[in-house]
Amino acid sequence: MEEKMTLLDLQERIKRGIESAVPPVAWITAEIGELNSHYSGHCYLDLIDYKQGSRGVAAKARGVIWASTFRVLKPYFETTAGVALAKGLNVLVKVQVSFSPVYGLALNILDIDPSYTVGELELKRQQTIARLKEEGCMDMNSQLTLPALPRRIAVVSSHTAAGYRDFMKQLQGNEGGFKFSVELFPAQMQGDDAPASIVAALDLIAQREDEFDSVVIIRGGGAAMDLVCFDDYTLASNIAQFPLPVITGIGHDHDFHIADMVAHTWLKTPTAVADFFIEIFSAQEQFIMHLFQRISLTLAHKISNERQRLMRLHNGMSRSVADLLSARKKGLDLLQLRIDAASPAKMLGKGFAIVAVDGKRAQVGDFVPGSTVKVVLADGSVVFTVGEIREKIVGKKN
Repeated sequence: MEEKMTLLDLQERIKRGIESAVPPVAWITAEIGELNSHYSGHCYLDLIDYKQGSRGVAAKARGVIWASTFRVLKPYFETTAGVALAKGLNVLVKVQVSFSPVYGLALNILDIDPSYTVGELELKRQQTIARLKEEGCMDMNSQLTLPALPRRIAVVSSHTAAGYRDFMKQLQGNEGGFKFSVELFPAQMQGDDAPASIVAALDLIAQREDEFDSVVIIRGGGAAMDLVCFDDYTLASNIAQFPLPVITGIGHDHDFHIADMVAHTWLKTPTAVADFFIEIFSAQEQFIMHLFQRISLTLAHKISNERQRLMRLHNGMSRSVADLLSARKKGLDLLQLRIDAASPAKMLGKGFAIVAVDGKRAQVGDFVPGSTVKVVLADGSVVFTVGEIREKIVGKKN
């Protein structure tokens, strides 16, 4: 006869069967289907496993993270993984299987492994970034001042790398004809030994710090695993604390590494790094040309103003000199009139005479018998010898 029981009896039997058939806790992989944070602090989510090769649901279970666990688990996961705990994430979670006669089967989530979600390399990358931030290194190199014209460039690269050839071709063939002094410091640019090799090259440059304006670290793109070395902590720390501005051009557009984060300037490719330096010189040239034009216009304006001022001064002086000459001429004309009025000819014309005794200007005492007297009149002169002098009258002097 078939066994008869209550629903509760059946559920209790199922509960005992499940709890005896599965381990107390297990690590499982699944995708988060739905995720809801309850106001109470609990987190309810659906865990889904899809059929291989399709999006058909192969298994589905209700999961719960109790508030006391969720308060710790959520910030730990998001800080470590660098992504929010959300729908669509593949997760590796530690669960405890429970069965409730009322609520049915549920998986109580006790722990979550962020490294499964982001991958071990990405986890290590996030840890390195966090360490550099904690040490205050992230912005150190970017705070250095790049010279106005960074002409002396130290390059860290492989001498056989296509990226290095692209950089040199672009830099040396610039249309502006700008000249750069470039010295290569060879280093391995991929593999486990690359970080130490690049750091060694940087050490050589540091010993000749005064000979360079900046450092360039370049290589062409490659597979993701080839570029992992540029996420190395020791390399990033050396770049961050390097005494010269470091410019990086590593990989292609989609690549972005910790070495780029701590560098003074990050550019997508080696060619872009060359263009960066060329643009600096081009901008300075344009600035100088603009400054030259402004100075030329200012000087032209100044010269024009000075020319106008000199013309006004010249005109003013010309008028002053003309007025002075006119006044002097009038004075001379008046003096000439006075001179003409007092000239001997004018005086003689008025009836005066010029008398000389023995060739000298005549005085009363000069007239003695036998002296020769010359009398000049307006119409001629008379010369005679003094004979008898009847009387001499000497006028009184004032």
